[in-house]
Amino acid sequence: MHIAIIGNGISGVTAARWLRKLSDYKVTIISSETQHFYSRPALMYLYMGHMRFEDIKPYEDWFWKKNRLDLIQDKVTSIDFNSSVLHLEKGNLVHYDKLILAVGSKSNKFGWPGQDLQRVSGLYDLHDLQNMEKYSEGLSRAVIVGGGLIGIEMAEMFHSRKIPVTLLVRESSYWDNVLPEEESAMITRHIRSHHFDLRLNVNLQEIEDNGQGEACAVIIKETGERIPCQYVGLTPGVSPNVEFLKASDLNIGKGIQVNEYLETNIKNVYAIGDCAEVTHPIEGRRPIEAIWYTGRMMGETAARTICGKKASYNPGIWFNSAKFLDIEYQVYGHVPNKTPDHYETLYWEHQNGEKAIRINFDKNSNAVVGFNLMGIRYRHEVCEKWLKEKTPVSTVLQDLSLANFDPEFYKMYEQDLVDLYNQKTGSDLKLKSKRSLNKVLQFLKKSKA
Repeated sequence: MHIAIIGNGISGVTAARWLRKLSDYKVTIISSETQHFYSRPALMYLYMGHMRFEDIKPYEDWFWKKNRLDLIQDKVTSIDFNSSVLHLEKGNLVHYDKLILAVGSKSNKFGWPGQDLQRVSGLYDLHDLQNMEKYSEGLSRAVIVGGGLIGIEMAEMFHSRKIPVTLLVRESSYWDNVLPEEESAMITRHIRSHHFDLRLNVNLQEIEDNGQGEACAVIIKETGERIPCQYVGLTPGVSPNVEFLKASDLNIGKGIQVNEYLETNIKNVYAIGDCAEVTHPIEGRRPIEAIWYTGRMMGETAARTICGKKASYNPGIWFNSAKFLDIEYQVYGHVPNKTPDHYETLYWEHQNGEKAIRINFDKNSNAVVGFNLMGIRYRHEVCEKWLKEKTPVSTVLQDLSLANFDPEFYKMYEQDLVDLYNQKTGSDLKLKSKRSLNKVLQFLKKSKA
């Protein structure tokens, strides 16, 4: 049997690795971007000089041949699903028995005049990084359009080379469509404290052409202000890369629609990663999640199904982590930007304005439903156990020290959160457990009573 995989990102490569672990099937990975898999989240560290390209390739170049994983560097221009044939840009045909679509995302564009000029790009793949590198020398200003994680990454990259940055963000506070009000305000202050020119409540109207097909300025829609620049980063998120498939018989919504086994409506065709839209996601998860770890989980799930070990895709409790310049961010469970009426939220913020802990819990059951951490690290396994077992917030607070994963000798703030809860509720809770690896391991071994 021949399994063809379109895309060599984390989802496609994970599928290939698991297919090889579980079978002797012929496996071919096709990608037009690079010959070998690399870590997209690490692209910023190439630009900043912290890593080399060979450092962000998880596997040595000999890995693929040794594991009998065939690589084709070419673009799939069309797919004949009836004949199970891929048509490649260079003219070759690839016949398959089963097909995995791991075609990823593309940077969003919204029809702005000038969005296709030179000196304009998103920050998604190696081509985008090479574009930034090509035009960075002599830059007097870069303008980044869009907030969120990609925008702040690109801003930090330019900042590392002392290139002034203006950020145009349509929201009233940074990433406030995701972060609660207090955390969003914290990140907004933090960005400005690093001397970025952060413009809120503004939209891009157009990107000006210097007459040579290159960006030279942006115009703000609300004010008409012209901001001269030599580079424009478009970072208003990503969307599934499915345009070339829309004329096919595949069921496509925002992404390629799949069931719980990641099967499409076409027999022997699967979709995984950023391009996949789960038609019936489990509670607390979204239909499309362009996240590294979900792509990895989808890759393994699809491979198991193909190899006769059918298993449904279950990403578990939502979590994510990121970094806003110097502030690390973690989220576990359900912490929306607006707290639902049936939730209570306990929010503590350090006086320096760069550390915070938020715990959401259900008003009726008092069970914890989510954690937000800013500048403080908590253990994934501990938070996940509390959330899965719907642990009462009072129990969580008493054992909160077990979750703290900051390095030894860092100051811990769990007592501050307990004191805040006692003040708000009139309770008299006390921290019971002191942090130690042995106690954490004992806690994780305990089953729900």
